Amino acid sequence: MKIKKILVIDDSKTETMIVTKILIDAGFSVKTASDADQALLKLKADKPDLILMDVVMPGKSGFQLTRILTRDGALGTIPIILCSSKNQETDRLWGLKQGAREYITKPVNATRLIAAIQHIEDQQ
Repeated sequence: MKIKKILVIDDSKTETMIVTKILIDAGFSVKTASDADQALLKLKADKPDLILMDVVMPGKSGFQLTRILTRDGALGTIPIILCSSKNQETDRLWGLKQGAREYITKPVNATRLIAAIQHIEDQQ
């Protein structure tokens, strides 16, 4: 499946701007949300092809939201990439165990991000 629409979920406006620019420059359509509750509303209104999500956010963490989404019948098929400053191997493994397909660390490297998206496309 070709990924075209991406929902970026991050409470940092700076990180959201950086990631959005990388994705738009790569030809993706991007919508954003600043927390899990806002993301859930946007997901119900318009289902993206991929979710790129921070881990540390107010309210529900990215780990919690990943778990919620992967267990949801309507939203569980959307691939998730976790993107976090939490750079320990245990964080990466925990994120993958929650249902994320990829886990990348901040600061975001454009080449690594696009490669992660391509890897998910190749698996589908």
